[in-house]
This record gives sequence, C-alpha cells and structure tokens, in this order.
Amino acid sequence: MPDSLVIIPTYNEKENIERMIRKVFSLPYDFHVLIIDDGSPDGTQLIVKGLQNVYPDSLFMETRAGKQGLGTAYIHGFKWAVERQYDYIFEMDCDFSHNPDDLLRLRQACNDADAAIGSRYIKGVNVVNWPMSRVLMSYFASVYVRFITRINIQDATAGFMCYRRKVLETVELDKIKFVGYAFQIEMKYTAIKHGFKLVEVPIIFTDRTAGTSKMSTSIFREAFFGVIQMRINSIFRKYPEG
Repeated sequence: MPDSLVIIPTYNEKENIERMIRKVFSLPYDFHVLIIDDGSPDGTQLIVKGLQNVYPDSLFMETRAGKQGLGTAYIHGFKWAVERQYDYIFEMDCDFSHNPDDLLRLRQACNDADAAIGSRYIKGVNVVNWPMSRVLMSYFASVYVRFITRINIQDATAGFMCYRRKVLETVELDKIKFVGYAFQIEMKYTAIKHGFKLVEVPIIFTDRTAGTSKMSTSIFREAFFGVIQMRINSIFRKYPEG
C-alpha cells in the first residue's frame, strides 16, 4: 500500500474537485486521496463518486452532514489515516491555491523532519491574486502568533502540510479544539511542544480562480483570541516528548 495520503476537505467545490483529483494522481508518486465532504449541495460528492470508478483503490471519500469546520474535517481525516497506517499524511486545499506539484517537495522535506509546512512567508511574501489588505492581515497574523506563542514559524496559519504519522499519533487529536485558522496554529504549536521538528518549505500561494472562498470574519476572530487562550492553556498542560 502507498505510504502517503492527501486529505482534501470540500464544500461546494464542483468547479475544482475533478481537476484536483486527476492532477494529484498524475504526479510521479503514488498518493492516495481522501475527500472529506461536508454535505456539498452543489454535486461535489457525485463527481467524487464518479471518479472512484476510475480510481477504485486510491480515491476515498468520507461524507458528513453539513458544514462542521475545517479543523474537524482534518481531525476526521487524520484519525482515518492513522487507523490505516499511512506514514505521511497531507493537508491540502481543493481550490488550487496550493499547487499539487509541491506535494512532492513536502514529502521530501519530511525525510529529515516530522512535519513540513508549505510556507508563503519563508522567502518574502509569495502570494498571488490576493488584495494587499488580505496579504497584510495574513502576514501580520503570523507575526502575532510568533509573538504570543514564541514559536519560530513564519507561516503559522498555513494549511498546506505534511505530517509523519507519529506526530498525529502523539498530539492527542481530541484535545485540538479550534476549527478555522486557529486549528492550523494549534496543530503546529502542539507538535512543537511535543518536541517534533517542523520545517518550512517555500511555496507560491495562488488565490482560487473558481468556486467561492470559505473565509469569514469569525474564522479570523477565532484565530486572534484563540492564540491567547491556547498559550494560557499550555502553561497548565504537560507535553510528553514525541
């Protein structure tokens, strides 16, 4: 069985889902793909089910009733992956803001690390098609996270990741509480507190050209206040070495 699973959460991604799946399977590495769909009413699930006839042994889908948040989708996928003993588990967006070709670079980076982050800010600001206001908000969000948490990660909110299985087996997934951008921060912070080595791999992030963004002010609010709460909670929590 292949050692790598790419987890892609979806909600109303009919414009992107087939292209993304076919692209991942065209790469010169044997990935499996798990779609976590939160009850998309636009036909995303039907497209995936059709493609499962094309990729019957490598494309999987878990469906959930309604939008439950990005974080819970990934936790669901992480548990699914750990149960099936995948060694390398990836997070990736469906909208091509993350270039599937970079999966290979993240996988390579995990030869010498416990997790790899597709980073927009490790070499300047590598973001395409975002308004300057959003670039600045995202960039300074990571500055804020570094200030509060004292972790040396340039792109703390990044959602393009590769984890080795031992990280996900160690971090106590049921204790990860946040569901939006704060989820990404909490996962990185918790992994570092457990003693795991995280590396950043420079990527170019391109904003979606099809479909609708799922961003909201509540997601940013959760991240802003959640970081403070997470830092305070960590003072009273023990993190055994991974």
